[in-house]
Amino acid sequence: MTLARQHIPVLDVDATPLTVPGLTAVLNGYIAAGGTRIVVGHNLHSVTLLHSDSGFRSIYEQSDVVLIDGAPVLWLWARGGDADRATGPVMDYRLGSTDWIPALAGVDGLERIAVIGAGAVANAGAVDRLRDLVPHARVDGMPGEGWNEELEEKAAAWLAGLQPQLVLLGLGMPLQEQVLRRRLATLPPAVYCTVGGAIEQLAGVQKLAPRWIGRLGLEWAWRLMLHPRRVAYRVLGEPWVLLGLLVRRRLRQKG
Repeated sequence: MTLARQHIPVLDVDATPLTVPGLTAVLNGYIAAGGTRIVVGHNLHSVTLLHSDSGFRSIYEQSDVVLIDGAPVLWLWARGGDADRATGPVMDYRLGSTDWIPALAGVDGLERIAVIGAGAVANAGAVDRLRDLVPHARVDGMPGEGWNEELEEKAAAWLAGLQPQLVLLGLGMPLQEQVLRRRLATLPPAVYCTVGGAIEQLAGVQKLAPRWIGRLGLEWAWRLMLHPRRVAYRVLGEPWVLLGLLVRRRLRQKG
């Protein structure tokens, strides 16, 4: 199954906008077919990395699904014309990992899930949560705190033994994408989904923004309030870096 990419103007990136039911249907097809697939998401952080890191860009170029995970990305997609293809409210096409993971129970034939990332407590909590959400599936977890070459080798061997059908990789961006780029050719066939901080959110270690804040596109303010040191640069500084990258890109194209 090949999904058509849609261009997001201004940001100069492509995505495969899907709703939760749409992604569930796609995952049904992937699980039934087997093989290796990659599911990633776009927010302003990933757009900045894509325009500044060729290795990061390569994972997005070879991915099978690029969800829209970020209000600014969604708004620019909606203004660009491709959103005319949308059925239902445009906001339904904004999919963070915690929006679609609870729907995994609707994926036929999904029997083995692996969760890699976060600390031991958060990872165990996310595994327990997924066992409740997808009761027909076996769910195993491996913490990713202190990730290094030795742990990466251990994780690769662990996955080879488990042979999961779906892997939730939550090591933070861009580490999770770097790991996929290094290891994908030797990892067992599965649907690999980069999920950032969703493991901590599923475990309840990191508090999710209220739904109405997400609908207004103000999750950045919620995260800044709760974790100012962790996200201050990403929220207040990185958009200016992205603006500079986009301006230089536009000038090169005109030249």
